[in-house]
Amino acid sequence: MYHDATRRATWYLLAVTTSEFLALGAHPSLARALAARGYDQPTPVQAAVLAAPDADLLVSSQTGSGKTVAFGLLLARALLGEEETMPHTKAPRALVIAPTRELATQVKRELAWLLGETGARIASCTGGTDLRLDARTLAAGVEVVVGTPGRLVDLVERKSLDLSQLELAVLDEADEMLDLGFREPLETLLEAAPKSRRTLLFSATLPAAIRALARRYQQDPVAVDPRQGGAAPHADIHHVAYLCKHGERLGALVNLLRMADDDRAIVFCRTRDRVSEIHRQLTLRGFLATAISGERAQAERTRALEALRQGRVRVLVATNVAARGLDLPDVGLVVHADLPENADALTHRSGRTGRAGKKGESVFVVEENERRRGERLFSEAHLTLTWSAPPGAEAIAAHDRERLRRELGEVTAPPSEAARALAAELTSAHGAETMLALLIDRALAERPAGETLTPVELSRLPPPKKSAARSEMVVFQINLGAKDRAEANWILPLVCRRGAITRREVGAIRVERDRTLFEIAGPAAAAFTANAAEPDPRAPHVRIEPSSAPMPARSLETRPASRPHAGARPTATRPPARTGHPPKRGKPFRQPPRR
Repeated sequence: MYHDATRRATWYLLAVTTSEFLALGAHPSLARALAARGYDQPTPVQAAVLAAPDADLLVSSQTGSGKTVAFGLLLARALLGEEETMPHTKAPRALVIAPTRELATQVKRELAWLLGETGARIASCTGGTDLRLDARTLAAGVEVVVGTPGRLVDLVERKSLDLSQLELAVLDEADEMLDLGFREPLETLLEAAPKSRRTLLFSATLPAAIRALARRYQQDPVAVDPRQGGAAPHADIHHVAYLCKHGERLGALVNLLRMADDDRAIVFCRTRDRVSEIHRQLTLRGFLATAISGERAQAERTRALEALRQGRVRVLVATNVAARGLDLPDVGLVVHADLPENADALTHRSGRTGRAGKKGESVFVVEENERRRGERLFSEAHLTLTWSAPPGAEAIAAHDRERLRRELGEVTAPPSEAARALAAELTSAHGAETMLALLIDRALAERPAGETLTPVELSRLPPPKKSAARSEMVVFQINLGAKDRAEANWILPLVCRRGAITRREVGAIRVERDRTLFEIAGPAAAAFTANAAEPDPRAPHVRIEPSSAPMPARSLETRPASRPHAGARPTATRPPARTGHPPKRGKPFRQPPRR
């Protein structure tokens, strides 16, 4: 009797605190689950999707905004109706597609507690796990499947995943999936599902490719943008740009992390080699740091993330791809040790902080030779930033002294009798001031030392020349030519992606039979050479290197095609998509391998 009364009182209190979710149309069981977790106020994106009509939705939603709960609320509304529990079915009724294993695992974990009271069975199917185990789980019957595109397609092709009964499809972080080259797997999955399904597309940014995907696979989608007054993405993140001398990026990074004290931080690098080097250098300087990148085993990546969540390390060094979809709500600082490739990548990187309504800081460490590129990137991302000098060794020393003064002033527990006795003995022998100074020096020496930096000129640069002279261009070559069906329209984005430049630094492109020659503006040539030399897991067979050959007057691809002889049949070829991903040698153009 006592337990029944307690249960009734608990549900009464939950009903009082869940009234706002209920008023917006959330299913009662989910409203109670949210209240039990302390969520009594919907986030803007949750309120917006609950108020939206029961139609296909195109949702502009930044990471960390509560979108997993948002589409979980819609999923329950669609599959439960008025029922309290979800009927068990053989084939799944809802599919959630996520770009990375980590995000898929997090989504499943969130949906598990959100839908726990409904009895829904949820399966997670991602790369790096046993395919046979996924097949057995699906054969036993589930209502909701969460997975990565490549693994889901594998299961569909093996007839292990039946999408014929699908009622709801969710594309989480859709722009990330397109950026990772998952267009073809996404199209395969959506075409395998009934046309009558409802499709929810969540994306932090809405580039043309996302809108094209929505036009093709959604029916009259309703656009939902919960940001008030059309605010920019991640308006709760403070952006800072630091300028340092060439070769002093590591020193500036060390000093910025030192000033952050105990804040958890993510340091972004362009390549796996850069991640390994930065991680090694930070560890040598005494930082509690870990690293993740695409080639590391899933178990190793999981351990690294858990170490950051639990506070055993405070710095995570990562590549863009490895850090996508991470749910790390307590990260207060994001450092771009290398500039992002474009404005969308900047948005996604910065979105690792300032999550769930918290404030965050996103800082850029830029060397002088990258300054113009950084300014163009900020302009494309609609950021108005003023260059600052990173803190120097003197600033770090002053910061440490102030922190130690503050920590000692906050101590409230009295010292032990043994400590008092030793203090009396030492002060009588050496003097109180001398002993205190020695202890202060020892405490300050335990912290990583600040790096000495060269002063940098921060004044505005003169406007760049409108066009570079021919003598200022440097010629490079790529080992793809006309025999590989190379065309300038997809060589250009490939060159920009590999060299971390924009199309403004690229001059003429000339396609020859066995190679393609192209020009890079002289000021960007050195950085381009270093970046393009890094191995590319998407296209390991493609090599980019400086060329000693002069630029030809015209491309082989621009020559008029010869007329076929009488009776010859014209050959139809499909041009490659403009994604910056080259075709493999001797094979028709395909998207990158499934993950």
